[in-house]
Amino acid sequence: MTSGLTVQGLSFNYGAKAALQDVSLDIPPGCFCALLGPNGAGKSTLVSLLTRLLVAPKGDISIAGHDLRTAPRRAMAELGVVFQQSTLDLSLTVRQNLAYFAALHGLPRAQVPARIDAALDQLGMRERSNEKVRSLNGGHRRRTELARSLLHDPKVLLLDEPTVGLDAASRQAITDHVHDLADQGLSVLWTTHLTDEVRDTDALLVLNQGQIISTGETGALRDGTPLSDWFLARTGAPA
Repeated sequence: MTSGLTVQGLSFNYGAKAALQDVSLDIPPGCFCALLGPNGAGKSTLVSLLTRLLVAPKGDISIAGHDLRTAPRRAMAELGVVFQQSTLDLSLTVRQNLAYFAALHGLPRAQVPARIDAALDQLGMRERSNEKVRSLNGGHRRRTELARSLLHDPKVLLLDEPTVGLDAASRQAITDHVHDLADQGLSVLWTTHLTDEVRDTDALLVLNQGQIISTGETGALRDGTPLSDWFLARTGAPA
């Protein structure tokens, strides 16, 4: 039984349209896995299934050794999520947003201040903890969401196109932070359609038209070809 993220034979349809077809993946602890796919490939559907916004009639999902179907609360307790669209309350401060999340997760009240400080320190956000989220730029809002996702000490981290709308420097900073988290032992699934966010040492899954069409280490897969060209040749999608 793995302590990371495992998906086996996952399929999902919207009516007669197949969104995912027999998708399987295995992300062990300490692994940064990039799920690369063009828009419409099925990435958002997979994220919805992993977070129980949708329930698949076929296939199995295990998060840190807990079956999402039979033990959903235990499984979800081990999952940290950064969604593509921001879910922060703009009228609250950074610290208030994290405290609210901690309360939703039922974290012991006495532990919450120290957990918040530790998460903010990890993302370089402690000095902004009392600022309203509304006043933050896009990069700092993303850091706040990432800090929030780590409060309950998850084993698996899921990020759905987390750099959308950010400038180049902010994109690089967030990507570097998440790679550091993987180096510290987290299982990371990072969905994107941008090839410049993927490192040669990353595990890579290419999703196209609802199917995994390539899997392996990025550098070995592209074999000297620029990743954007390699990706385009397999999916017909610019990157």
